[in-house]
Amino acid sequence: MAEARGRLRRALSSWASTSDQHDRDLRKAHSGAGTTAIGDAPDRQRVRLSGTLRTVTLRPRGGVPALEAELSDGSGVITLVWLGRRRITGIAAGRSLEAEGRIGVHDGTRVMYNPRYELRS
Repeated sequence: MAEARGRLRRALSSWASTSDQHDRDLRKAHSGAGTTAIGDAPDRQRVRLSGTLRTVTLRPRGGVPALEAELSDGSGVITLVWLGRRRITGIAAGRSLEAEGRIGVHDGTRVMYNPRYELRS
């Protein structure tokens, strides 16, 4: 029994350190001049963020099509929403980009509506 608990602890520790390492790698890759870390970005002020898209989803809002994408930089996550769009060429999960706009909070989630964006290689 004690041996099984020890293996479980090691497995969980390994998984947590892998996740932490991934976040550190993202922070390192997306920290740069002119951008703010998502976790440090203030609400209701114009900011420029850099990160990698985790998910991209088509989700209607109020009967209008809306393309939603989760942007992560290792310090936090923000939802980018383009209203009236079903798809945008180049916007796909795993893609890096810089987004600029104002951050708001909707249902407890930080959101940036219709951000200006620049795809990164």
